[in-house]
Amino acid sequence: MAKNEHKLRLLGAWASPFVYRVGLALKLKGIEYMEEDLKNKSPLLLESNPTHKKVPVLIHGNNPVSESVVILEHIEETWPENPLMPQDPYDRATTRFLSKFIDDKFIPTLGMVLKTQGEEQEKAMKEAEEALKTLERGGIKGKFFGGEAISIVDISASCLSIWLEVFGEAIGTKFMDSEKFPLISSWIEEFTSIDLVKESFPPRDKLLAYHKSLL
Repeated sequence: MAKNEHKLRLLGAWASPFVYRVGLALKLKGIEYMEEDLKNKSPLLLESNPTHKKVPVLIHGNNPVSESVVILEHIEETWPENPLMPQDPYDRATTRFLSKFIDDKFIPTLGMVLKTQGEEQEKAMKEAEEALKTLERGGIKGKFFGGEAISIVDISASCLSIWLEVFGEAIGTKFMDSEKFPLISSWIEEFTSIDLVKESFPPRDKLLAYHKSLL
């Protein structure tokens, strides 16, 4: 049992890329946890995250922590072994900025692409492409966003891998063009070649069927 570890429970939904982030971070740290798949908003979820009533929620002992990026930082501060944040203060600030950019800029526009049609969808696609261009220009420093090792940014960007491909197939388009985004395409290949990352993905066919049913 790792230092600082009390009973850990991850409340989530198997298809959520946000829940996946937290599970992957715990696995990279070598931390044991129990995962509880919530198909509905259970009393435990409503009690643990009364503000947003959303997953993921990590219950550490008796203390609930919500919002995936906040949970990632909690994991990093609680278990500093196998670090997911750089030591340099400027690099740490950049890590936080990029993670926030993915959540505040890219993912909302991606959501709009999935929810809309026609001109509105085309506009959202252009905005999603602009967000990807920003990540392409300023994000990747080596093999990964954090350089030569996986960082919190890579975990935050895991939605660019299997989920982006599945979302595109579900609506009959392709988000990732290797000519437009060679660095991100290379990053996806590198990231998804890691055994722990690959093994943690939900089954692709099941994920595709799930998102097609939502649409």
